[in-house]
Amino acid sequence: MLSLQKTLAALSDPTRREILNMLKAGRLPAGEIASRFPVTGASISRHLSVLKEAELIRDTREGKFIYYELNASVLEEIMLWITDLRGGNEDDKGK
Repeated sequence: MLSLQKTLAALSDPTRREILNMLKAGRLPAGEIASRFPVTGASISRHLSVLKEAELIRDTREGKFIYYELNASVLEEIMLWITDLRGGNEDDKGK
């Protein structure tokens, strides 16, 4: 697994978590992601870079556009780690 510290640091920011939520529905171009936030394009670009460095998202260039999408495999690894840390499976809830 990629550095868990880097992944958790990337997830610690609410803007980055919102970007991940947006990408749940499918890939989006950088411009559309940036248009949904009241901050500069450069700020969103930095958030995207942090998410990419943590391997939480992937990018694909198509012509002059860059599209971003979730990297589900890293998210699955995090969920497995959290489940293991919790010490059980879903059947153990409430016991």
